Amino acid sequence: MSLGAASGDLPATGGGNGAVPGGELSRPSVAMTSQQRLRPSPNKDHTPDSYDDLQLDFSPAIFSSLERYLPSTMLGVSRDDKVKFMRGILLKYLPHGERNRAQRHREYRQKIISNYQPLHRDIYIMHPSAFFVPTFLKAINDNTEESLRNIMSEPSPGVFTFEMFQPQFCELLLSEVKNFEQWVNEVRFRIMRPNTMNKYGAVLDDFGLETMLDKLMEQFVRPISKVFFHEVGGSTLDSHHGFVVEYGNDRDVDLGFHVDDSEVTLNVCLGKQFSGGELFFRGTRCDKHVNTGTHSEEIFDYSHVPGRAVLHRGRHRHGARATTSGHRINLLLWCRSSMFREMKKYQKDFSSWCGECLREKKERQQQSVVATRSLFNSALMGDLLRVLWTS
Repeated sequence: MSLGAASGDLPATGGGNGAVPGGELSRPSVAMTSQQRLRPSPNKDHTPDSYDDLQLDFSPAIFSSLERYLPSTMLGVSRDDKVKFMRGILLKYLPHGERNRAQRHREYRQKIISNYQPLHRDIYIMHPSAFFVPTFLKAINDNTEESLRNIMSEPSPGVFTFEMFQPQFCELLLSEVKNFEQWVNEVRFRIMRPNTMNKYGAVLDDFGLETMLDKLMEQFVRPISKVFFHEVGGSTLDSHHGFVVEYGNDRDVDLGFHVDDSEVTLNVCLGKQFSGGELFFRGTRCDKHVNTGTHSEEIFDYSHVPGRAVLHRGRHRHGARATTSGHRINLLLWCRSSMFREMKKYQKDFSSWCGECLREKKERQQQSVVATRSLFNSALMGDLLRVLWTS
């Protein structure tokens, strides 16, 4: 589900993707308070309401997903009160100006979908056997950590690569994107680009692929992220921003050092013939440490291969080197978790995934050990001197 506005990459200067918590309604007649918050784990025995019949600011599926984390005192309140509480949380992600932009974007998207005629309708519906290579599909169907690890390489901590899309699907998607761009030019329709850093490319959600990408996230990315990125909301991914980016001499050439507005990012090269364009990674950081230095073990460069996917945390600092020849097009799916963004506001220590938080934690532990040893040695020396003195 798309949250509405297509957020841009967040340059490596921090900020942007945390959420200020809303309050909790313990009863319909009780006002929300800032001290009350969502549960840290889901109510597994609770079946969420359906919100499909309501006109809401966000996708109804996001409300159903978030409802699992409501405080137990709210599970019995009316659906309207649940909506008020959850909507308050979700709106904190978007400042007032962004909410207006989101509304304009919804109108823009509806105008496109009402007028654009798809070229390859088959790719607008999820067809796993036609989209994915057999090894990937089998690993997902087996749905075990072992099956997923068997198809993956982890050339650098937190960066996973694996064969994903069949060549024919890549070709069909490239053809659809080209058709959409030609239609935009013919009707002289102003296209919204994927983010603030890319001047070329298109948002796939804008011309009808949102439902297919929902299924891609929910049925194929989330099971992987649940295993490998649980600490950043990998098991609770509930919205996405899907787009393609284009690089070449007559397109964007490179992409600066940045972090994504996502919890987990899927990046798949679709083609075509090109040289250069390597992704470079420089360690995962929280907002506080996003501009800290890079350690040697965090440096990693990756060369794109058509059909092959890269999966990493959105907060993994990265960029793209210059595409020196040819034309490179990549599919990006930024996957987000409303739950993680809400809970992150209350956390201070991100040592489970931030490289700098982990380094600081280890440093404090080492200092504590040194201090303890020093106290022990001082006490031992004192005891020895007392023994010598009395003897």
